[in-house]
Amino acid sequence: MAISQSSLPVWFPGVFHSSPSQPGPPLPSLSLVKPSPVPVLRTLNRGVRIQPPRAAREDSMSAIISDLELQKTAEQVDTRQPQDGLANRWRVIHGRDDWAGLLDPIDPLLRTELIRYGEFVQACYDSFDYDKFSRYCGSCKYSRRQFFYSLGMESAGYDVTRYLYATSNVKVPKFFAKSVMGSRTWSERANWIGYVSVSNDETTARLGRRDILIAWRGTVTRLEWIHDFMAKMQPVRSAGIPCPDTRVKVETGFVDLYIEKDSTCRFCKYSAREQVLTEVRKLVAQYTEAGEEVSITVAGHSLGSALATLNAYDIAEMELIKGADGKQVPMAVFSYGGPRVGNEHFKERCDKLGLKVLRVVNVHDKVPTVPGVLINEHMPEFMLRAMDGYVHVGVELLLDHKHSPFLKDSLDPSNYHNLEAHLHLLDGFQGKGRKFAPTTGRDPALVNKSCDFLHEHLMVPPNWRQDENKGMMRSQEGRWAQPERQKIDDHPEDIHHHYQQLGLDRFE
Repeated sequence: MAISQSSLPVWFPGVFHSSPSQPGPPLPSLSLVKPSPVPVLRTLNRGVRIQPPRAAREDSMSAIISDLELQKTAEQVDTRQPQDGLANRWRVIHGRDDWAGLLDPIDPLLRTELIRYGEFVQACYDSFDYDKFSRYCGSCKYSRRQFFYSLGMESAGYDVTRYLYATSNVKVPKFFAKSVMGSRTWSERANWIGYVSVSNDETTARLGRRDILIAWRGTVTRLEWIHDFMAKMQPVRSAGIPCPDTRVKVETGFVDLYIEKDSTCRFCKYSAREQVLTEVRKLVAQYTEAGEEVSITVAGHSLGSALATLNAYDIAEMELIKGADGKQVPMAVFSYGGPRVGNEHFKERCDKLGLKVLRVVNVHDKVPTVPGVLINEHMPEFMLRAMDGYVHVGVELLLDHKHSPFLKDSLDPSNYHNLEAHLHLLDGFQGKGRKFAPTTGRDPALVNKSCDFLHEHLMVPPNWRQDENKGMMRSQEGRWAQPERQKIDDHPEDIHHHYQQLGLDRFE
């Protein structure tokens, strides 16, 4: 069961966030207009504006934006909008060359893609049922087929093919379990943790390939917290991942959440690992057999970025990136505010497998410094190997929230870690030593969707995103109650077939 964001401690990974069928009627709408996580739908009005006198607008959002637009003109900031070209450059943007030459200054096309994939991850938070009074707390508020439509993301260009559920089998005292779970929840062990989706035909043509997207959310429940605090490591082979090197280790809490299952729960019957691997196998086979070019993109924030890295490594180790034609399917990980996952041998194994990971980090965020605050990649090599410390994987893109004129000085570390804040910083980042200049037109008000990080004079209320009437609806009898959900998706009918084909039944 998920718990209220406001009751969670302030520093831990992921806790700082307080379609294929014809669209049907949306579930309970937001009290404010639902912003679309697709950048083109979130652009500011760039038409001709009649500006009021400077004195009347000096404390407004538009004043800051106008001043920054003047700065961009004066300083010749690269604000090119990549309207096309992705179909020809997608392999480079996807990390073929480890993003060499694309980060400083940042490539406009890469910026747009980082924001786009980050918003797919943000959709996990926006659709998660946090309400402890909800009988569906811990699940996704929307059905799989209505997922993007319900979030106002009709133009997302992807179809969700399955939901992912994580299982926590941590043993806790009964009194604590009650406070964590409750007695009326839809599942005592399962929590909705992300989804697998695939680009539709129109988006595939624009991207230059059929993109399989796996999105993972960060920590939102107390039991996930316990997993996060398990700082010890274990060999990946003990988790059933067929790694030939027994020295390759990952953080125990992350891998436990990835592999745990519970046969007594219909949502926990298969582990998160089994769910995602079977779906990836099916989709890769389906589209490569049809002769299409395919990519795999794994994205996550905080705990979700740790799971994304572990998941992508597992896909590579299981050789699921080989298509039906024997060619390798390009795969990339986009990580936002992610912690370290494993030891140096894990990093070396990822490098050997050719795993491409781009980590977006706010320099003031403490989450990417754990685990391994003291023993990490910054130590001398001989000491790191002797102590078997944690090491980051991939390429790092450093951002600094203090460079944004929209963000206030804050002592709340949860703000530094907020995913919407990361996407805002990506929008304005130009490169080291360059002025912050919003480029894509992404609305800065989105930062305060689930936190309080914008300057007060911008007049954007903190934590503004909520369901209208908190999801309560009035019945024909005049009573207010939560509407029944027609169905909560669990596992597709063909999962056991792919489960056996992957040989996962050998580990039962």
